[in-house]
Amino acid sequence: MNKEQFLKQLNASLTRLSLEEREDILQDYEEYFEIGMEEGKSEQEISKSLGNPKQISKELMATYHLGQVEQTTSASNVMRAVWAVIGLGFFNLVIVLGPFIALIGVVIAGWATAIAFILAPFGVLFNLVIGTFQLFDLFFALGLCGIGIFIAMGMFVATSALTKGFIRYLKFNASLVKGGLKND
Repeated sequence: MNKEQFLKQLNASLTRLSLEEREDILQDYEEYFEIGMEEGKSEQEISKSLGNPKQISKELMATYHLGQVEQTTSASNVMRAVWAVIGLGFFNLVIVLGPFIALIGVVIAGWATAIAFILAPFGVLFNLVIGTFQLFDLFFALGLCGIGIFIAMGMFVATSALTKGFIRYLKFNASLVKGGLKND
């Protein structure tokens, strides 16, 4: 594949990026071709040494989405980063998606428990309406409500820590897929 074909394929694979970012990336790859040609390599040799443009675009998209998550940690940015890293290879489907689903399950279970405990006093009101109210129920529900508040505070910290840890895991995984860990 020659320079024009390579750059055209790379550009087509990066349509989800802004025009400015695409032009920046394409300019970098044009420079790779210029440097290679100065060294006496043909366009085909350079494109072969650079790799598959579609795989390069997947790696660039994963890096882009991981950067977006660092700037603004939102559920949609995390999901985009997860799918971008999964897209780097089939093996990542198991290695990334499995832990992601497990973490989501833990976070949802923790928040559901906190909310259920906090809302326990409303069960006492229901018992009052149907006529089976006991004083023990009131104190037990208030105790659960207090525990629920502590669980909610803990889940706030845990959700933040798990999100940051999972983002680090995604970066680690993406760096492994791109070519292994480099000693910086």
